[in-house]
Amino acid sequence: MSRIATIEIDGKKYEFPVIEVTENELAIDIKTLRAVTGGVTTIDPGYKNTGSCESAITFLDGEEGILRYRGYSIEELAEKADFLEVAYLLIFGELPTKVELEKFHSDIKGQAIVDEDIKKIIDGFPKAAHPMGVLSSLTSALVAFNPTSVNVDSEEEMYNAIVRILGKFPVLTAWAYRKQAGLPLDYGDNSLGYVENFMKMMFKKPTEEYECNPVVVDALDKLLILHADHEQNCSTSTVRIVGSSNAGLFVSLSAGINALWGPLHGGANQAVIEMLEAIKEDDGDTKKYMAKAKDKSDPFRLMGFGHRVYKNFDPRAKIIKVSADKVMHELGVEDPILEIAKGLEKEALEDKYFVDRKLYPNVDFYSGIIYRALGIPTDMFTPMFALGRLPGWIAQWREMRQRKEPIGRPRQVYIGETYRPFKKVEDR
Repeated sequence: MSRIATIEIDGKKYEFPVIEVTENELAIDIKTLRAVTGGVTTIDPGYKNTGSCESAITFLDGEEGILRYRGYSIEELAEKADFLEVAYLLIFGELPTKVELEKFHSDIKGQAIVDEDIKKIIDGFPKAAHPMGVLSSLTSALVAFNPTSVNVDSEEEMYNAIVRILGKFPVLTAWAYRKQAGLPLDYGDNSLGYVENFMKMMFKKPTEEYECNPVVVDALDKLLILHADHEQNCSTSTVRIVGSSNAGLFVSLSAGINALWGPLHGGANQAVIEMLEAIKEDDGDTKKYMAKAKDKSDPFRLMGFGHRVYKNFDPRAKIIKVSADKVMHELGVEDPILEIAKGLEKEALEDKYFVDRKLYPNVDFYSGIIYRALGIPTDMFTPMFALGRLPGWIAQWREMRQRKEPIGRPRQVYIGETYRPFKKVEDR
């Protein structure tokens, strides 16, 4: 028996189908609401209760702390897969065979050269430019060097566009860092794995050999996997809604990068370190700041704790905490900022106020710690997030285009003036 939801407005009842989807979730289909009611709409600021699309990519249950990519648990993927395997899974729907993975990696490496004129664009940025602004601009500029639009009905053209951006994006991310650091732009080494090659492009100095630390590589690989997709968040929704106008992949990704930039989204791990630095400047008294966080009249916010979606522990944080501890031990980093972070973590996990409200450290807290330990500048944290989120954005854009979803066009609830006759300027 099909389920029905009934809405009553001014004594008149309207029925709408209730859809039961994967994982036993229910959704009320209100796409005919405005038409059948003669103009009634809904309002849901922040879209907390509104599904903008159907998607088969990521399942997230915030109450139970569950995150799955294409049905695979984030815990198992982080333990057993590498980033490129997860990227393939997200984009194409299944884990790759050995042959498919080798071809995927080989094709990506074949696209890892960026047109030399891109360097002229980078030269135009001041050294102080934020790397996210540089990365967004360079991603958008790729359209100029690849002007042919992708035929989304051609699997070959779609695949070529995907490996092209997966090959070039790590180069652009590393170059955004090296521009800021005053280092020559480097292409790395295609004999290395995807993550190792990216690290070499980032950190290799022209006068030294660069060797990847396996503990660091493993931690970064896990971070990229954990960030690879997260359902319909701000940046992913942006990629889908920009792409719904039939905008191309590179332009849609550039829009996603800009959306990710905000401190409430991808910039959260940067905000964590900035908060820790502020605490250090104030004598490093963590107990004082824990008290401020619990004081409702105090505007201070404890960054990196709790999550809008997860009402329990962030499952990604459980995984990356182990890597953060390993990295700190392996590198033997002595940093007062990281000591403050460990102090806050300990107090939050033991403080009744935080435990009762399930305000546990989230993935942004631990990713900020890892990036800091690796010597990555604070304003490069969000570009690192973007590198991880790239496969998810691609998968979401591809799904949206293949499903031929209509152009995104939210309604609004108008609260402005009613009709007013125009007055000539001398009569105002």
